[in-house]
Amino acid sequence: MADIVDKETRSRMMSGIRGKDTKPEIVVRKLLHSEGFRFRLHRKDLPGRPDIVLPKYRTAILVHGCFWHGHDDCHLFRLPRSRTAFWQEKIAGNQARDRKNILLLHDLGWRTLEIWECALKGKLKLETGPIAERICAFLEGRERADEISSKNR
Repeated sequence: MADIVDKETRSRMMSGIRGKDTKPEIVVRKLLHSEGFRFRLHRKDLPGRPDIVLPKYRTAILVHGCFWHGHDDCHLFRLPRSRTAFWQEKIAGNQARDRKNILLLHDLGWRTLEIWECALKGKLKLETGPIAERICAFLEGRERADEISSKNR
């Protein structure tokens, strides 16, 4: 299937997609701040430059976009029908890098919490109160689940 826009337009659209300061990331940061947590952003000395780092809790929070990180069985993830092989390879590489960085963080003694975009937006998003409670519970050691998404309510 051919692209619906020309190459230059597609290039401009794709260049507008950022890896830092995304809307889901900002939602999580505001939520953490309102709960009284203080954090650092994108620490270069940690594997994968985690989106949010809470040194006091030795925790790294990774805010994943459902498309870019290939969130299985998610309503926000659909593999494009054009250049399928390219996208499968791209997303599989992102997933492999995520797994590697999480293992490296664990080896360094850090806990990780993955928050998926679908928990924060879309038709199945969770309310901010329960998300805040789950993050607080994880940081305080009351919850062991290391992932928050619309699938694991």
